[in-house]
Amino acid sequence: MSRVQKGVVAGLAATIVVSLLEVANMLLGPWAASFPRLLSVMLQMPDTIAVGWAAHLFVGALILGPAFGVLCPRLPTDTPESKGIVFAIGAFILMGLTVAPAVGALGGRPVGLFFMQAGFGTFAWMIATHAIYGIVLGNVYGRLVRRDKRVRMMSGAAAAH
Repeated sequence: MSRVQKGVVAGLAATIVVSLLEVANMLLGPWAASFPRLLSVMLQMPDTIAVGWAAHLFVGALILGPAFGVLCPRLPTDTPESKGIVFAIGAFILMGLTVAPAVGALGGRPVGLFFMQAGFGTFAWMIATHAIYGIVLGNVYGRLVRRDKRVRMMSGAAAAH
């Protein structure tokens, strides 16, 4: 399995975990604006949360996951989980500094720098869920890397005999 494929699998797993947290937030709170809701606003479809959920799943599994697979060996820190946190928080910072403020400039409803128009609770929620995404992303990716190493070692040992 390539690094990109491992990233897709890890990104999908991490997106599912964060999606469960988002559902809990919506059912039990909400104590913060959900990321799918913010995405639907950013995509100028504020009344269609399904679009936000689709974008959330697409970006988490098919954009961020493979990007992590490519960048993971170059990221600082020692563990896959800490690499995942660095990557995910970095993605949040990049999005919060570029995409989120640009939405208002492009004619959409402004969400502000780091989504601050939605309040500090949403900002804190975004950091927490991105960190959790990163932990799961790194953990699953690291497990896939270790599994592939074991398979290669076993096949190499079998070929030697």
